[in-house]
Amino acid sequence: MEITLHLGAHRCASTSFQWYMRKNAVRLAASGIGFWGPQQTRMGLLEGIFPSPGPMTAAKQAARAKGRIALAIAKAEETGIQHLIISDENMIGAPRRNLRDMRLYPGIGERMARYCDALSGRAVRAVISVRAQDAWWASNIAFAVARGAQLPSRVQLAHIAASTRNWRDVIIDLACALPEAHLMVMPHEMFASVPERRLALMLNCADMPRAHAREWLNRSPDLPALRAALMERGSDPALLPQGHGLWQPFGREECAALREAYADDLYWLRAGADGLATLIEEHGQDQAGRTPPIIVQTRGQEHDQEGARRLAQAGRGGA
Repeated sequence: MEITLHLGAHRCASTSFQWYMRKNAVRLAASGIGFWGPQQTRMGLLEGIFPSPGPMTAAKQAARAKGRIALAIAKAEETGIQHLIISDENMIGAPRRNLRDMRLYPGIGERMARYCDALSGRAVRAVISVRAQDAWWASNIAFAVARGAQLPSRVQLAHIAASTRNWRDVIIDLACALPEAHLMVMPHEMFASVPERRLALMLNCADMPRAHAREWLNRSPDLPALRAALMERGSDPALLPQGHGLWQPFGREECAALREAYADDLYWLRAGADGLATLIEEHGQDQAGRTPPIIVQTRGQEHDQEGARRLAQAGRGGA
């Protein structure tokens, strides 16, 4: 049985993909495709990979986790599953850790090395999505604020925009942690809306079911929703800009810098990623294409259409 790890990232349509897999579970199982999502991975299956305080040693907790996972895999094999997809974006780290450290997944290497050991190195491939940094950080921040986090300060936003840790570093760390797995990188801008195509490319199979393939879950809250969340907890909604679209907390120059970083990431991936990963850019059954332009969404600062066009052009530089 082949094991594929779908690792997100967060804010890259992972929940929608997991929903698609769950809703098509019976049909996929009939084709020998099994699925473990957060309903399995966060309900005790992976407990012990990261030790908890208590009388049991860290080594014993890890050994128990390894045995538990091996039994679950054996049961899946007994049912005729030939391809097992394990999907949980929290495996690579928590979104709040990114916000706290103001860097992209700083602990991904150590985390995935632990999971690799717990799976006895059986993962044959790992799949991760990347997304334009200005949009990814904006979505992550908006989601956190809606859940009670404080609005980031200008100093924090400037620090994020100036960070030198980009998707390239995340992918290098991931490749080092999973040396035997084929690492596939799927741009969010291309695959967010086509989970059936994502699955087909993961497994090199055609004719994946299309039922529930266009259901969009866990969307970023827009400005009205964020203002309502602030009011609910007694914060001033006027701290957010006016408008009805998505919130972009970064300034124009910061957005340009973040999109330039993404263009550099894509350039490195297209150039072969030093042999560490494969960039997947197919968008049709037998058609390959380039990642679509990075479109500027609703701004939180003064912004004109001409400026948006210039920034979109900047985001494509080096691609």
